[in-house]
Amino acid sequence: MPKDAEPRRRSTKAEQRAEMMEQILDAAEYLFSKHGLYGVTLKDVATRVGVHHTLLNYYFDDKKTLFDAVFARRAVVTSERRMRALDDYDRASGGKPTVEGALRAFLDTDLDLYIEGGEGWKNYAALGAQVANVPEWGAALMDEHFDPVVLRLIGLLRKALPDCDEADIFWGYHFVTGALMLTLARTGRIDKLSGGVCRSDDFVAVKERMASFMAAGFLSVCDRRSCGQA
Repeated sequence: MPKDAEPRRRSTKAEQRAEMMEQILDAAEYLFSKHGLYGVTLKDVATRVGVHHTLLNYYFDDKKTLFDAVFARRAVVTSERRMRALDDYDRASGGKPTVEGALRAFLDTDLDLYIEGGEGWKNYAALGAQVANVPEWGAALMDEHFDPVVLRLIGLLRKALPDCDEADIFWGYHFVTGALMLTLARTGRIDKLSGGVCRSDDFVAVKERMASFMAAGFLSVCDRRSCGQA
């Protein structure tokens, strides 16, 4: 029998379920990234997938459960990648990290996902930017999924800046994550302000600049305060 005439193996119910779950998560991720948690219904997601909305109730109890699943799916990927990058950098630096080196391990590793990962990762980036700015429930999601890797970064920054006031290190991270979330949101504002010189979806340009820019900020603030100039 010719190879292309061989009967195709029928997928199992578990495989069919997994495939349907991915379709649902992809559709929900796209819609949530555009319209937020409250701007999307389960029926909207079902329509985008091409199934009856009752099927979504089979997989998810409610819309928030679906939203949390969407967020968690890629959060674990970026968290684990960044944790490995930070650990690898710590070892490579012999326990003597630089501020920029630590920031590059944290920021560049994340930005690579949005550069290389296709539209799905860009949608997740926009979704993450939304979640990070919702104090009522978004902060809890960020805490749950990202606190360990953020605190690992903070630990490296403490090593790199042993004489820096701890508050300045945490404020520095606050400014870093604020800039990162604005970048991930891809609002298009910088496109208009710059007359097209810069594009909000140009993550490569961001990667080339962000860690260096933020490292200079850390060093400036910590140096001024240690010299009593604050």
